Amino acid sequence: MREMDRNVLSAAFHVTIPVLMGYLAIGMAFGLMMDSAGYNVFWALLMSLIIYAGAGQYMGVTLLAAGASPLQTALMTLLLNFRHMFYGLSYIEKFKAGGWRYPFMIFTLTDETYSVNASILSVPDGVREKDYYLAIALMDHSYWVLGTVLGSLLGSALSFDTTGVDFAMTALFIVIAVGQWKGTRNHLPAAIGCLATLASLWLAGEDNMLILALVVIVAALLVFSPKMPEGQALHKAGTGKEERTL
Repeated sequence: MREMDRNVLSAAFHVTIPVLMGYLAIGMAFGLMMDSAGYNVFWALLMSLIIYAGAGQYMGVTLLAAGASPLQTALMTLLLNFRHMFYGLSYIEKFKAGGWRYPFMIFTLTDETYSVNASILSVPDGVREKDYYLAIALMDHSYWVLGTVLGSLLGSALSFDTTGVDFAMTALFIVIAVGQWKGTRNHLPAAIGCLATLASLWLAGEDNMLILALVVIVAALLVFSPKMPEGQALHKAGTGKEERTL
């Protein structure tokens, strides 16, 4: 059993190294922002443990500093993280198969964890699939918490100008997207995402484009998914047998 655990952790660590590098950087940036807003390491740690939503936490710092009401904060967070609903839909069956792991797998399905899961074509030999996905989720969460604590402690010990540090989240998304682009032959889903986002931005403006873009992307993928040469990602999502595409 111990050997199996080592195999699972080793395999999960290997595929989450990019997330480790990114989460340490953007987690530290978040910790620095929390400290500059007047919240110590306890509050930074608590947010990363129970909220665990990178972009949402970044926005939360700004809302807290601006004195936003709890209702405003809840509504903005819901809108910002609305995309996670679509992530969850594609993993219902796979996560349910994990049994007691199911609630935690839902909680930890961030953009980066979803990207890692979507890039997995097969589970390593000798590793159970449900343990593999759980280990990935646990590691990604621990990276984020570690980065948060380090950033908060560093911010309390030294003086930092945090202007522009929130771009670290965007930078991580770009790195993951480029890696997936290079690793697949079918770029139709990525093209759909880009075109739908640009069209939604033009039609609805930057404050109202998110939900429109998500609806258009999902509708387009449902239409084109059966015709994609590398598999029917949305129709077979959660089975672990298809080749994921970006």
